[in-house]
Amino acid sequence: MDFHPQPQAGAAKPWAFPAPERGQLGNGLTVLRCHRPGQQVVAVEVNLEAPLDAEPAGLDGVATIMARAFNEGTDKHSAEEFAAELERCGATMDAHADHPGVRVSLEVPVSRLPKALALLADALRAPAFADSEIERLVRNRLDEIPHESANPARRAAKELSRQLFPATARMSRPRQGTEETVAAIDAAAVRAFYEKHVRPATATAVVVGDLTGVDVDALLGDTLGAWTGDTTESRPVAPVTADDTGRVVIVDRPGAVQTQLLIGRIGPDRHDRVWAAQILGTYCLGGTLTSRLDRVLREEKGYTYGVRSFAQVLRSAPDGTGAAMLAISGSVDTPNTGPALDDLWKVLRTLAAEGLTDAERDTAVQNLVGVAPLKFETAAAVAGTLADQVEQHLPDDYQATLYRQLAATGTVEATAAVVSAFPADRLVTILVGDAAQIEEPVKALGIGEVSVVAG
Repeated sequence: MDFHPQPQAGAAKPWAFPAPERGQLGNGLTVLRCHRPGQQVVAVEVNLEAPLDAEPAGLDGVATIMARAFNEGTDKHSAEEFAAELERCGATMDAHADHPGVRVSLEVPVSRLPKALALLADALRAPAFADSEIERLVRNRLDEIPHESANPARRAAKELSRQLFPATARMSRPRQGTEETVAAIDAAAVRAFYEKHVRPATATAVVVGDLTGVDVDALLGDTLGAWTGDTTESRPVAPVTADDTGRVVIVDRPGAVQTQLLIGRIGPDRHDRVWAAQILGTYCLGGTLTSRLDRVLREEKGYTYGVRSFAQVLRSAPDGTGAAMLAISGSVDTPNTGPALDDLWKVLRTLAAEGLTDAERDTAVQNLVGVAPLKFETAAAVAGTLADQVEQHLPDDYQATLYRQLAATGTVEATAAVVSAFPADRLVTILVGDAAQIEEPVKALGIGEVSVVAG
């Protein structure tokens, strides 16, 4: 029997994260463009310098309501008409607010790019902020809050922020506001926040896709270039500070069959030279199914379906005032909460005493660097990363440089970084679960003072 020859892999092609071209429109809007042949769906990301700590006192959540309202009509279209026009373009538009600012995202087939960019420009230039639409968005947000509080993972994240950051810091409070602050938001408050913080001179637009035959300069000039505003400089921000005194806070959920755990502190952001080693070491600790935490807590002990460690930038700044959240998260069955935490701390202490292995380091590099071309196959993935770089005040070649740094980072360096990131005696542990069952076993571990709060 004759078989067809087995296909063979071709020679590997060199790959690097794409470098954008940088420019500026007449109205002061910074533009990054990146031509990606074959990407017929163009992605546009607009960064607005409207950070959460700029929200007025008592109006936490106004940035979120404003972001959602960009989709709810302009001076040319009602909310229904605006949605219909986006649909005719085959476009999707979304926006969200976070600590660094507001991000507006657009995806559209390149053939409909002119029309979609015009709609995006109208939303930024002259949003309607109609009273009825703002009232509806506020009601929707108020409906979401109880559901978020009922979610153990969301409740743990809320409590960790409250515990870590000073009560006066915006980071200590929910990103999208509380029931009290959201209920106080009206159309006038949204308009005031928009007029004070949203302007082209402090904004950046990222455009990624197949731009063959597209006169990008003319197109941007006719659309986003028509957006006007003053040239007020960027507002100063306070350094990120936190209290990482080792302690345990149990958010009581009587009868819970599982305990949601979130263990965290703050650490260096992407401007710190240790970032690459920190990312590599954190991945070895709990970045995937083959990591140490999963190997012990999931494979050997069967306490959990998975435990992950990660580093998430909160706010990044070249002057050292930024920070990242360093955390370990997962869930375990209630009776094994104490043993699971005991084993987790043993993993951290063993890591500090013995270090990572070369095999762990090599696997992490392969997973982080080797799959990068797949991670950035779409225009949206590239645009999102470039917008992150802008938001975090990083150079345009940062991502490409990071992959080279990851590949060059050794086992000893990665070990030192992850041990420094997760010191066993400087971690704030949040447990959302049944306090009656887990409080005493957790106290017996001696990993910090234990307190209980209402769930």
